[in-house]
Amino acid sequence: MTTRHAPLAQSVLLALVVAPACAWSATPTVHVGNPKTAEFQSVQSAVDALPETGGIVEIDAGTWREKLVVAKPNVKLVGQGKRPQDVVLVWGDSHISAGGTGKSASVWASGDGFEAHNLTIQNDYHLKNAERSQAVALRLTADRAIIENVRLLGAQDTLYAASKSPDSPSRQYFRDCYVEGHVDFIFGDAKAFFDRCHIHGIANDVVMITAQSKVKPEQDSAYVFDRCRITADAGVRELWLGRAWRPYATVIFIRTRIDAPLQPAGWREWTPGTTDTFSTATYREYESTGQGASIATREPSARQLTKAEAKQWSLKNLLSGTDGWRPH
Repeated sequence: MTTRHAPLAQSVLLALVVAPACAWSATPTVHVGNPKTAEFQSVQSAVDALPETGGIVEIDAGTWREKLVVAKPNVKLVGQGKRPQDVVLVWGDSHISAGGTGKSASVWASGDGFEAHNLTIQNDYHLKNAERSQAVALRLTADRAIIENVRLLGAQDTLYAASKSPDSPSRQYFRDCYVEGHVDFIFGDAKAFFDRCHIHGIANDVVMITAQSKVKPEQDSAYVFDRCRITADAGVRELWLGRAWRPYATVIFIRTRIDAPLQPAGWREWTPGTTDTFSTATYREYESTGQGASIATREPSARQLTKAEAKQWSLKNLLSGTDGWRPH
């Protein structure tokens, strides 16, 4: 596909002819890049041009400054660079400027079956404004979502891993991703599995990695971090695994390498001296390693898992659902 602004029907036909034989080979493919070689010069226009059943958006290397909304199902964003750093989707809204934390997202993907591969999603509000505010890079409410080899950059509230409804939590799979931020920078009520991801706290007095928001005990919602790595800038004064945004927050760290001076208790109350979420939240660890792995000093309610209990939080058990979904 090399014709600029080619009609969608022509783009779809060419995609069917030249696409490799794979699971996505019968899916419409559009290209974002240089006007001389691509049909589209913005990611949003490419997404909008896809049929209502979705398709693949291939994105050339470069910085794409635009606010992106993906509501169609089965949309797959694929960076064409050699590294995720080569393709950057960035915007700079905040809770203040956009009129709400969710509205601040640089990318909001609500269409089920959403995928993003080999690219960066960033909210750079904190780099340009002295006034602090929540500023989301990725707001993800899609079910059956796959985020692979993606960098998620921001400060407060970087990744909003959430659901459309608390009665039907969205299943989300993050593989080989890098997520950075400071206050509550992975938050929401999705059923999310982080597989071999790098979680990094940027310079701030207090860094809260998670703020999970399971609202009632029967809600099937949790964050699971499996074989991930935690690091932090030298400017971080207090580093915590998280706090409960809602009373039944559920967060599990399995075989995590904690290469940073984590606070010995690991977990903090939402508002110390005011709230009491430790009595309802579920915080667990299994075989943490590194300088921050201090089992003996953890918050008493945040106990260690046995080997059998850890298996209950496997990828298959967490995300398969009634339809048997497998993100690999």
